[in-house]
Amino acid sequence: MPDIYVPELGESVADATVGQWLKNEGDAVKSGDPLVELETDKINFEVEAEEDGVLESIAKAEGDTVGVGDVIGSIGEGSGAAPADDSGGESEEAEGSESEEEAEQPEAEESEGSEGESGDAAAESDGQADGGFRASPSVRRLAEEYSVDLASISGSGSGGRITKEDVERSIREKDRPQAPAPQPQENGKKESAPQPAAQSSNGRGDLEERVRVSRRRQTIAQRLVESQQTSAMLTTFNEVDMTGVMELRKRRKEDFQERTGARLGFMSFFTKASVAALKSSPKVNAELQENELVLKKYYDIGVAVSTDEGLVVPILRDANDKSFAEIESGIVDLATKARDGKLTLDDLTGGTFTITNGGIFGSLLSTPILTMPQVAILGMHKIQERPMVVGGEIKVRPMMYLALSYDHRVIDGAEAVGFLVKIKELIEDPESLLLEG
Repeated sequence: MPDIYVPELGESVADATVGQWLKNEGDAVKSGDPLVELETDKINFEVEAEEDGVLESIAKAEGDTVGVGDVIGSIGEGSGAAPADDSGGESEEAEGSESEEEAEQPEAEESEGSEGESGDAAAESDGQADGGFRASPSVRRLAEEYSVDLASISGSGSGGRITKEDVERSIREKDRPQAPAPQPQENGKKESAPQPAAQSSNGRGDLEERVRVSRRRQTIAQRLVESQQTSAMLTTFNEVDMTGVMELRKRRKEDFQERTGARLGFMSFFTKASVAALKSSPKVNAELQENELVLKKYYDIGVAVSTDEGLVVPILRDANDKSFAEIESGIVDLATKARDGKLTLDDLTGGTFTITNGGIFGSLLSTPILTMPQVAILGMHKIQERPMVVGGEIKVRPMMYLALSYDHRVIDGAEAVGFLVKIKELIEDPESLLLEG
């Protein structure tokens, strides 16, 4: 019975979290079928079946942490059809139960100690203990932990298997008034079932839903807190008149798209302006490593992209060498990959400076948080018409607030203000971006 292993996760990624099993135990699988989604700190990816057969067992449940090379399940021979009522079907079920028990035996001996001697007997009587249905070791452990009688549960899985969801549903229906027994905590086990509604402090547990926080969301939270705690972050603001850029886009966007195939947006202007400002303020394109400041003479610009699982920052490499069209198409490609869940680790690694555009969601003003170990991030915002004094007259202008958050340990206030003023000057005179190269 071939095992399903956790593949290499990429450079600097040591472990992953089991996100979602895409197949249930007993389901037929073909070579190349996605079996399970693994979540890492940066990307999610699917583990595929290497041969045809049946998903015989699931060794790691959703939410479990796994490392490279860990066995997370196994594939057996068969077509995945529902078992027959004759003795042949019963024999197959018994063999599957014995195989599952053997796969889990080391863990059972470690955690249950004195019960190890009865392991073989339990394996032989799986069919009877489960009311004639099959249940994985993890499901049986969950049922035992919450004193759920598997014989009283009707399995909803393939071939009548009792699934984790079946047991959790039984736990909710049981609605025990007392708190969970302390024994699982003493054994170091993590609760994988939802808390009973009666445990809600406000008595409205039936109106609450518990959703597992994804690995990426946990990492985002950790990094944001780390950024706040390890940097001396400060934010300076300015505003920019977008008249010049908007008029230039209006005149040139159709011709630009016909010639290049790319849409002329605002991001290419701000990327070009940022690179020019970084060249004039080298410390903004740096990284603090202990007592040394690493000044970077390459310009890999991170572009914040919102996805269903949170914000990711793919990297546009060598932005200083790219044309407007290359920047626009590069950003579109990265955003598409991010929303389709197809970013690679290389797409997310590195970066010397980040641009985030909250304006697409209607944000008028905000203070972006640093993407460590970078020392600065530029925040764009909504373009809004406001009355401005121009040449002694009040005129309506399309204005945008800009925010630069920076690490005050590296960048002084005067340099941060000067950096933002440089971007303002270039955006308000967009033709000058051509001269900046």
